[in-house]
Amino acid sequence: MILCDTNIFIEVYKNNSTIISVLEKIGQERIAASQVTSGELVFGALNKRELAAIHSDLQKISIIPISTEISQLAFDLMLKFSLSHHLALPDALIAATAISFNLELYTLNLKDFKFIPGINLYK
Repeated sequence: MILCDTNIFIEVYKNNSTIISVLEKIGQERIAASQVTSGELVFGALNKRELAAIHSDLQKISIIPISTEISQLAFDLMLKFSLSHHLALPDALIAATAISFNLELYTLNLKDFKFIPGINLYK
């Protein structure tokens, strides 16, 4: 299973053929998202039609909820990297999800994650 960052889904909604091709290669049954990503996508919806499309799409993939283990790891990552690397809470939670489930993280923002020990970035 591959954990996709929010920016991957945004590119799909922008009809980015390169990202769509990569996701097709991965296969819908192997695509996952953090609950944080699902929240960010819903928050970014511009209207009811877009919100309905996002909701429908999210139901087709695995959504990983934020557990106690994930939230604690995210907190630890924030303690280590919020000042030195400006690690934001959503990114810390997404990274912690990937690490906790030993999933590769597919993101376009490599700089936001590459410094985190234990993270496995999808190439």
